[in-house]
Amino acid sequence: MPELPEVETTLRGIYPTLNKQKIKRIDVRERRMRWPVPKEVEAGLGGEIVKSLTRRGKYILIGTEKGTAMLHLGMSGSLRIVTPDVAPEKHDHIDIVLNKKIIRFNDPRRFGSLLWTTDEPGQHKLLKELGPEPLSDSFTIDYLFNASRSRHVAIKQFIMNSNIVVGVGNIYASESLYRAGINPKKAAGKISRQRYAKLVCAIKEVLAEAIEMGGTTLRDFHGSDGKPGYFRIKLKVYGHAGEPCEACSAPIKQITQGQRATYYCPACQKN
Repeated sequence: MPELPEVETTLRGIYPTLNKQKIKRIDVRERRMRWPVPKEVEAGLGGEIVKSLTRRGKYILIGTEKGTAMLHLGMSGSLRIVTPDVAPEKHDHIDIVLNKKIIRFNDPRRFGSLLWTTDEPGQHKLLKELGPEPLSDSFTIDYLFNASRSRHVAIKQFIMNSNIVVGVGNIYASESLYRAGINPKKAAGKISRQRYAKLVCAIKEVLAEAIEMGGTTLRDFHGSDGKPGYFRIKLKVYGHAGEPCEACSAPIKQITQGQRATYYCPACQKN
């Protein structure tokens, strides 16, 4: 599933082609996505100039004079840049048609979405409760430590909660906790401020490195240029169950938390 680094990589990939450009039209071949694609998308984007192109959480926001389109890649979605002579393939559900290029949205599982709002996008029901961006100045040690007080939920699930902080998906949560030396099963409220300082730094470092390397390709994700992300070559624990830890040689352990696989080193992450 595309996480924050993959979405950010996708945004950076389409930015030079789409930002400040005039959209000729929107071709919707399949409206049955996670939510039906509203007709307002075509009217709001077609014939308009893109005034802004940003990201909030895992949503790519395309702003025009009329409003904002909110695009989510879902479980298996991707955007790629093609020329008009390239025929749509299976699962190519939506085209953003420019003068000489097309931004093509492919989503085999149809868990992605393209929605429209005329209000300030940050107040949309899908965005207004989101926590801070992890690479922003508002994601601080004090913020995360204070938010964790009296919380009994496991730390891994705590940092994966998008109302606490956006974009720390399953892969990046495991890798960040490993770098910080924190056991993923430990209650969020039982972790000291000093250890949260290490965790905040680890989260920022892991996500920044993943973005720099184009994300992590495990199954479906490819960037807008069709190339896979390469952060997986730097994964220290995720997907390495039974293999020796690079730091101490203890075998990496795999458990299930919240129906998601968690990987950690039982020696380096005792507490």
